[in-house]
Amino acid sequence: MSSVARSSGHIPGTPYAPRWLLLLAVSMSAFITGLDNTILNIALPALQDDFDLSLSGLQWVGTSYILAFSSLLMVGGRLTDLFGRRRVLEAGMAIFTVASVLAGIAPTGNTLIAARVLQGVGGALVLPSTLTVIGSDLEEKDRQLGIGIWTGSIASAIALGPVVGGGIIEIAHWSWVFFINLPIGIVAIILVRMTVQPQDVVLPPRKELIARFDVPGLVTSSLALMSFTFVLVHGQEHGFGSPLVVTAIVVGLLSIITFVRTEQLTEYPLVDLSLFESKIFAGGTAAQVIWGLGINGVLFFTSLFLQQVLGLSAWEAGLFYVPLAVTIGIGVAIGNVMSNAWGANVATAIGMVLIAAGLLMGVFIDQDSPPWHFLIGLMVVGLGSGLTTPMTAAVMDEVDFEKAGGAAAVVSTAREISGVIGIAVIGAVLVVRRELAIDEGLDKTTAFVTGYHWGLYVATAVMMLGAAVSYFTLTTKQQRIDLYAERKRIADEELAAAEAAGMTVDHHDEERVIDATTPADAAIAVAEALHAAEEIHAEHQHAESQTSTRR
Repeated sequence: MSSVARSSGHIPGTPYAPRWLLLLAVSMSAFITGLDNTILNIALPALQDDFDLSLSGLQWVGTSYILAFSSLLMVGGRLTDLFGRRRVLEAGMAIFTVASVLAGIAPTGNTLIAARVLQGVGGALVLPSTLTVIGSDLEEKDRQLGIGIWTGSIASAIALGPVVGGGIIEIAHWSWVFFINLPIGIVAIILVRMTVQPQDVVLPPRKELIARFDVPGLVTSSLALMSFTFVLVHGQEHGFGSPLVVTAIVVGLLSIITFVRTEQLTEYPLVDLSLFESKIFAGGTAAQVIWGLGINGVLFFTSLFLQQVLGLSAWEAGLFYVPLAVTIGIGVAIGNVMSNAWGANVATAIGMVLIAAGLLMGVFIDQDSPPWHFLIGLMVVGLGSGLTTPMTAAVMDEVDFEKAGGAAAVVSTAREISGVIGIAVIGAVLVVRRELAIDEGLDKTTAFVTGYHWGLYVATAVMMLGAAVSYFTLTTKQQRIDLYAERKRIADEELAAAEAAGMTVDHHDEERVIDATTPADAAIAVAEALHAAEEIHAEHQHAESQTSTRR
């Protein structure tokens, strides 16, 4: 493989796939992995009846997917870097799709839990590889839009999970909650094969491959993520002071300490800790965590509020999330324009402020409010969430292609774990304030509303913190101007040198350099332009040589 191909991830001289076809492949793959975070929630009562599950068993059915998914994202990122994005994405989609079928035909509760774990394994391969595909198989000018659509697909899937699950339960058996993934998975795999370039990955010798796999890093990171996810999901069930939970906390802390030390010493770290020396990468990752803390925690308990307080059915409650998903899509488009005009920091900060405003609107809703009043706040939250998508593009722009898989895993892990933490934190606030309200003599419904309102206050404060972090750390308008000047300088110097050497540079390649979105992308475009020019130059020399021979 040429150095150009390694640095860019795109094979020189080959055309890019049609933009919207590639985005469809990536968004479908990301969508169904996000959908399975929430689609099963509405079906849990039916599952409990069919399998005679205890409350603990039911919780494991619901959480086994996210436990496996979040724990193995780092593994998915490293496999993407080692074996290539297309190979890992196809494998992940195949595992996820087969596991979905196994879940649908599961004869027992334990079999279903095992199938959910296998779904999580497939999802952990899919998510980092899809983000890497966007950075490699889209032209530079389309990558920010691609990341926006990728982020919007996941957010929309999580929001639409309840309505899709509720609709299926209304008309069919619960197994179709899983079978719906089969046609989507097959189409996604076909589209991936059509649009994602295959990589000629030359694996190193076995000993070096094992070293590059960073087994100690993979084991300790997965163990830490699994331990902390278990504590957050099942801590309240077992009691945070119980031996099982305390053991999980200790194992998690020891694992993360060992992981950091391992990554500092190994030659091929799973996560290059130097990435966090970049203010943009560190700030963007922190903003991802803050977004997940506020949004996921509130949305989880909003479903309960809509059903238990406003009296909506599961299907009706699910329908409330449709406008949320629509406004997320609108926000993605606006956020892309705002980021180009004013910088990712301004677009993301405004998005965070809008989310905070939408959450705060919920404080004025109680059991006597018309349900449609709730829609206004949800739509503002969706619009704001769409505006925050440039933060992911800003983070990934800071990363070299060779480290893209690991960086994508960091971003994905931050998003997933923060969601679990958000549910635990907002849930703790809600429960404490609800119990205090009951002690004060309020009925259970009013007490729940009080707790929910306090959860909204906390989430609003978290989002305002996220607005500040985003504004002061992500890419500014001036930095975009400086990046454009750097692109122009690189284009002028490198292409002039190529022409001085007697090479013919295609005008389209020169325009791609000017249209690049970062200096790194501009350098990649220059390298590909020079590579193409060298091939043309070599062909001309070969033709002249043949002519001379015939003479």
